[in-house]
Amino acid sequence: MKQDWIKKKINELDSIGGYQKPEMHPDALKLDSNENYVISKQFQQDLINNAKKNCDVREYPLGGVERLINQLSKFLKVPSSMIGVGNGSDQILDLILSNFASKQTKVITSNPTFGFFEERCKLYSIPVTAIPFSSTMTLDINDFLKLSKSADILYLDSPNNPTGFQFQKNDLQKLVKSFNGLIIIDEAYGEFGDFSLSGMVKSQENLIVVQTLSKSFGLAGLRLGYFIANKKFTDVFNRVLQYPYPVSTLTIESAIVALDQYTQMKDAVQIIKEERKRIIENLKKYEAFEVFDSKANFVLFDAHGSHKRVYNALAEQGISIRTLGKIGKHDGCLRVTIGTKEMNSKFLLAIRDLLG
Repeated sequence: MKQDWIKKKINELDSIGGYQKPEMHPDALKLDSNENYVISKQFQQDLINNAKKNCDVREYPLGGVERLINQLSKFLKVPSSMIGVGNGSDQILDLILSNFASKQTKVITSNPTFGFFEERCKLYSIPVTAIPFSSTMTLDINDFLKLSKSADILYLDSPNNPTGFQFQKNDLQKLVKSFNGLIIIDEAYGEFGDFSLSGMVKSQENLIVVQTLSKSFGLAGLRLGYFIANKKFTDVFNRVLQYPYPVSTLTIESAIVALDQYTQMKDAVQIIKEERKRIIENLKKYEAFEVFDSKANFVLFDAHGSHKRVYNALAEQGISIRTLGKIGKHDGCLRVTIGTKEMNSKFLLAIRDLLG
């Protein structure tokens, strides 16, 4: 039958599985998706209300992306000709992979890494070499330097999701300078880390640094990512690869307002860093846990054989964290998002009641 190829293709795609989103837990304390609750809901409502004044959603956002990029240019202190935007950073990654990679392309990354990137490589049948984390949830830069000679694309999320690991700046700069292929540094959690490589884009024509407003600005629901790259790549991406209207009018106007009030983000990031330290120090008090350092807005810890019990006990108290299970040599990994001081205190109190 003529339709047999359709069924075959659907079955092939079905076998890939796709990116796994966290489970929905209505009315739960959400510490499972790395969202930013430190930036208040009232601030975001005011932001959107201000954005609405400049919106007419009956019209296409003609010229809107250009205005947004100009605002990003001021915020990043990078020429607007080196900036592109997308419907979330994952859409940007998808467009890069679908147009710059194939079954013959060799990709090098870490294991684990951002799940969406892994799933997209599977979708496009792109061969991936993934370097595993050590037992201390760290990576050795020398492993990447050795394998990079035979790779076409290097992808690293810095800091890494879900481990929170970030290379030393000098090590990562050395790797970038030595790599001859396409380099994608995903800095979705960059504001919570120790450094950004965006400044290297001016000297490294093969480097793309991807960032987002989802985490640091607390705008996950508006879906806005952006990247910094050389002018030629950016021009082709924006003019040829990207959709004519990749983000909505409301997203554009909200982002412009948010970027104009970036001090709110800076303050929130500082609070999250302080709270991250508090959570790490408190979790390390329990012998049942092995806790890993983090440069992101979450903390990964191994609860070993009791990880399901810990996860379920928290869920019974209305606290939702992410259960990841096996990562490398660790079988009981859990990941908790850094929330507000009150949210974090409730989480720590629940842990104390469970293990104390």
